[in-house]
Amino acid sequence: MNRPSSSNIIPVQQQEVRLGVLDGPIIPTILSLATPTILVLVIQTLVGVAETYFISFLGTDALAGVSLVFPILMLMQMMSNGGIGGGTAAAIARALGAGRRGDADALVWHSIVLACALGGIFTALALLFGSTLFRSMGGEGQTLTAAVTYSSVVFSGSVPIWITALLSSALRGAGNPRIPALVIFGGTIVLLPLSPALIFGWGPFPILGIAGGGLAIVVYYLIAAVALVLYLRSPNTFLKLKVVPLERRLFGEILGVGLLSAIGTVQVNLTVTFVTAAVGHFGVDALAGYGIASRLDYLQIPVIFGLGTAIVTMVGLNIGANQIERARRIAWIGAFLAFGFSGIIGIIGALWPAVWMRIFSDDPDVLNQGSLYLKTVAPFYGSVGLGLALYFASQGAKSVLLPVLAGTVRMVIAAFVGWSAVQWLGVDLVSLYGIVAFAALVYGALTAAAIYWGKWTRDAVSLLEHGKSP
Repeated sequence: MNRPSSSNIIPVQQQEVRLGVLDGPIIPTILSLATPTILVLVIQTLVGVAETYFISFLGTDALAGVSLVFPILMLMQMMSNGGIGGGTAAAIARALGAGRRGDADALVWHSIVLACALGGIFTALALLFGSTLFRSMGGEGQTLTAAVTYSSVVFSGSVPIWITALLSSALRGAGNPRIPALVIFGGTIVLLPLSPALIFGWGPFPILGIAGGGLAIVVYYLIAAVALVLYLRSPNTFLKLKVVPLERRLFGEILGVGLLSAIGTVQVNLTVTFVTAAVGHFGVDALAGYGIASRLDYLQIPVIFGLGTAIVTMVGLNIGANQIERARRIAWIGAFLAFGFSGIIGIIGALWPAVWMRIFSDDPDVLNQGSLYLKTVAPFYGSVGLGLALYFASQGAKSVLLPVLAGTVRMVIAAFVGWSAVQWLGVDLVSLYGIVAFAALVYGALTAAAIYWGKWTRDAVSLLEHGKSP
């Protein structure tokens, strides 16, 4: 199959995609596309910290209630941004790379329909089963009441949360991460004063307590969703939001990658849950130490996800333009950037664990327990960074099955084998962390093998997008 003519590609480059996506230096282009997304994620992390700080003034029950809701909210955000959002970005990048401008515009509308459907499902599940879920997680009394109250308000805004995620992903897929960054930053300016105003009843606002914190988040995402819709309907954007007839083919382009990617996010959450449960067998100090130490794992997420979204866009556009070898080169260069960043963080954490641990605690037992985790697991951070970057590249190539299966293997080893070894074989904490580290190494190796020996072809992607077997 021939590469699309330059007449199809040049307008994309000029208006939405930086010149280096289809030709030119790879590393500067990755970094230029990744930087706005990294800044957005850093801002969102700080917003989450700020809201937790405000809610902490309501007492321990309120803080514990929010803690019960947080993993479920994180799961939804990971599914909307990295799962279905990844599928959206990849589909639009491939369409633009192939010169299918009409399909790219139509995919924006299809992503909104998916956002409304999936957001509605999360809202219904939270309202119907939230109380049961939080009770099963240990919530009771005032803590349970706080969790149900906060959850009911936050998940009532699931649809705008999904719309914001998928439209942001659509723009990133078109090589325009700047607008989502500006929208999120603008919303943050509103959220930071609005959250305490609604919680504590500042000025004209009533005292809403923990519900106020949830309502501020809903308002934040409503503003962001409306702003993105208005931008995509404006004459100032190359990618357009148009109401078009729905096509199964276009849903398939998004969900062909998005559903498997969403499964991958569930695997990550299950892994963390089971490892946490296994550590809990060794007592409160071990659990506290693990909780503090493993926060260093999450410190890498903004950079890895930022690099990943850039890789999705660049690989997808080059696959669509039938530049297969360049797409593979982008994947490996991006992967080694992620490997280098995560590896450096891991080495520093393993060599000087107390520097990180003392930020959160001075308890000697907690420091020792957390240091044990960092000395054992942190040296393998680079393997996880490598695997995640190649997973994002696979989204762009619509070849995500094997990387997701690599994540399944990691989950089985770290979560199920690790938890079972503690529960039934009585292994010590060092052995448990050794299992977790081994799982990280296997994940990186299997994902790298899948990309190295896998075949990326535009012909196969095109056939998949049209519902045929390659």
